Amino acid sequence: MTHRGSRVLRVGALARVEGEGALHLRLAGDRVEEARLRIYEPPRFFEAFLRGRAYTEPPDITARVCGICPVAYQTSACRAVEDACGVTVDGPIGALRRLLYCGEWIESHALHIHLLHAPDFLGCADAVELARTQRAAVERGLRLKQAGNALMELLGGRAIHPVNVRVGGFHRAPTRAELRPLAERLRRAADDAWETTRWAASFDFPDAAVDADLLALALPDTYAIDAGTPTALRTDGTLTAFSVREFPDHVREEQVPHSTALHSRLDGRRHLTGPLARFAVGGAGLSATARQAAVEAGLGDPGEGAVCRNPYRSILVRAVEVVYAVGEALRLIDAYEPPARPYVDVPPAAGTGHGASEAPRGLLYHRYRLDAEGTVTDARIVPPTAQNQGAIEDDLVRAAQAALTGREVDDEELTHLCERTIRNHDPCISCSTHFLDLTVDRT
Repeated sequence: MTHRGSRVLRVGALARVEGEGALHLRLAGDRVEEARLRIYEPPRFFEAFLRGRAYTEPPDITARVCGICPVAYQTSACRAVEDACGVTVDGPIGALRRLLYCGEWIESHALHIHLLHAPDFLGCADAVELARTQRAAVERGLRLKQAGNALMELLGGRAIHPVNVRVGGFHRAPTRAELRPLAERLRRAADDAWETTRWAASFDFPDAAVDADLLALALPDTYAIDAGTPTALRTDGTLTAFSVREFPDHVREEQVPHSTALHSRLDGRRHLTGPLARFAVGGAGLSATARQAAVEAGLGDPGEGAVCRNPYRSILVRAVEVVYAVGEALRLIDAYEPPARPYVDVPPAAGTGHGASEAPRGLLYHRYRLDAEGTVTDARIVPPTAQNQGAIEDDLVRAAQAALTGREVDDEELTHLCERTIRNHDPCISCSTHFLDLTVDRT
């Protein structure tokens, strides 16, 4: 504790969030004047060391940005390079990409729901404590994660930083016989996904709403995962769509003095990507089964215009997305016919390419500029957490202000509230917190 009315509280470890960061709250009496989420992990310069590399290398290099969602980085990288070279990958190879992406969604969402987020709703410090009281739920989450990992291992070569992905497709495509055991496992996972949705729906959810534009990819007649058109649902209810190539014209990055991560604004406004945005923008494209799960979970039917802006309920949307991803994986396996070749040729060409996909945490954008030999001369990566950081700060102000209005809140309670608010958004600060130093200035 310091003098002159200021108090400094340091929390050694913010568990269940990836990366390192600090939060600074400035209070005047019971009024929250500012929240600054300070990311102090050192920059890793991925964009810089992509320059000078061959156009075939970004999928393998950028996969190392994140150990939880490497497929998202590989997919966005492949799409950007292929766009620069004038090649479109679809058909059975495109379906395999979507199937691999389903594996990542299943494993990442299962991890977040059961081990990172659910303890906040059930009064547990961590997943170890949760396992003592809700062992069956934790085991169910681990089974789901293992099912997603199995998809990634077969299609990607391994579950973390897959090695079978390449520009144009895959180094090797699986046989139908190899996919058959996965289908059996996924049918069991479908029951686990439904049970997870019902379990999460039983939690108590505080009232809250994010006041930000929601940005996600959208596709006609389906739920966008590995591709789509960037579409924003504005706070006034209007929709704005633009091409992936126009992404830099709408989403602008800026440096802020308190963070090593860039902040992004959508047409000059704070915006949010991720499950809430996907459900609001493209939820009508969910399968009938997933839409039924959404209705049973209390989210409403997105096919009838249901929108959820409560960040605490993002855990429900993730659970619904697991129901969808398991069903979509089964559909893709059932329809699968091995391609004649596991990849299409992508000859090098001079040009600038843009690619985007929906990482579990939100929209992930890549841009590469290539010379005629296929050497990368410039690279830009905009991860979801960098886009979400400003909206998270606004949400922290809202949450802290609501807690402080009309009552005294000590630093321990305020710290827990802020940590929980951050975890609602599942930030991966490594790619844009383990450590949170919370500084509270009270005057």
